[in-house]
Amino acid sequence: MSTVSKPPPASRWFHEFGRAPRILGLDVARGLAILGMAGAHIGETEPFDPFDLSTWTDLVHGRSSILFAVLAGVSIALMTGRSVLPDPERMPSLRLQLIGRGAVIFLIGLALEMLNTPIAVILTLYGLLYVAVIPFLRWQPWKLLIAAGILALAAPALLALLAALTLNPTGAGVSLVLYGSYPITAWLAFVFAGMALGRLRVEKLETAAITLGAGVGLMVVGYGLGLVGGVTRLGSGAAIFGGEPAAGWSTYSDALAAADPGGAVVRAIFAVEPHSGGTAEILGSGGFALSVIALCVLLSGPLRAVLLPLGALGSMPLSAYSVHVVSVALVAGPGGFFSSNAFWLATAVALLLATTLWSILFGRGPLERLVGWVASRMAAVPPGRPVITGRRVDS
Repeated sequence: MSTVSKPPPASRWFHEFGRAPRILGLDVARGLAILGMAGAHIGETEPFDPFDLSTWTDLVHGRSSILFAVLAGVSIALMTGRSVLPDPERMPSLRLQLIGRGAVIFLIGLALEMLNTPIAVILTLYGLLYVAVIPFLRWQPWKLLIAAGILALAAPALLALLAALTLNPTGAGVSLVLYGSYPITAWLAFVFAGMALGRLRVEKLETAAITLGAGVGLMVVGYGLGLVGGVTRLGSGAAIFGGEPAAGWSTYSDALAAADPGGAVVRAIFAVEPHSGGTAEILGSGGFALSVIALCVLLSGPLRAVLLPLGALGSMPLSAYSVHVVSVALVAGPGGFFSSNAFWLATAVALLLATTLWSILFGRGPLERLVGWVASRMAAVPPGRPVITGRRVDS
């Protein structure tokens, strides 16, 4: 009796990796997000000039982490049913799985923060988002898009007004929820948009084409707002809070005038700089993220062989991101800071090679395995068992 030898792991991986049900385009987009965040952390960039290609690396600032957040929303939708809304009886198990995932990611983020690098580690927010979206898992895509739009258009101005009226409060909770580098109130807009995209069959070419058009439109609107704000130098609107204050409020009134509530609101609308949290940035950079995702999905078919290393990197973003932060800590030392395009390039090459080799030999990344194991144990779901049943979004 003859035996058929199996192809070597590398050959088998080349032919099988990124095939359905996995969506290679999303892995490629995650890979770009990881490399972009590494560039934002350690790269040396010049201010962006659309007519000077040498300055285009400046696009990694702000946009890479936003791309990562939108992809988080897509991943949450995919792991909770894709285009199928989860049935109510599955929700207790889903909640526990997401809490387990979020807790592990949050703890990994805390451990990376303890390395005392200058990097604003995104994983603590990333972990919390897994818990924050639980009440919205059964929302239809149109509801998620409306919520994302409301948060993008109204939240920055309202938060700026609240900060001014309360004289710019500080504290761990306030920074986390409202005014930090990654405030949940603003970043939920990106996650909601990603969840809607995941529910709408992101892998379909028609969906990708529509997403690309929507992303370009949002970029035009968002960056157009930022351009208008920069050209006209819109500023103080504190006069809307004018009038004679009561005597007991005179100190507060002076402080309020210095806080400039009207100007803060206007700046929040037109702010487009990375991590400003302004409406212009949310719309423009959110549109940029949608465009990148759409292009990656559209190109992952014809350019599959070329994009496989990026896909391997994007298939284990938690592990790759953690390795990057640890490498910065090892090179710079505790509390140290440095920037180097050579180190950025070395990081990119090392991550692409290491994740490709790991994917060929072992499959899932080590931290991804840990997160999946904890999620399964939290919900008592045997590994490999389907966890979602429900009805199709488009039925």
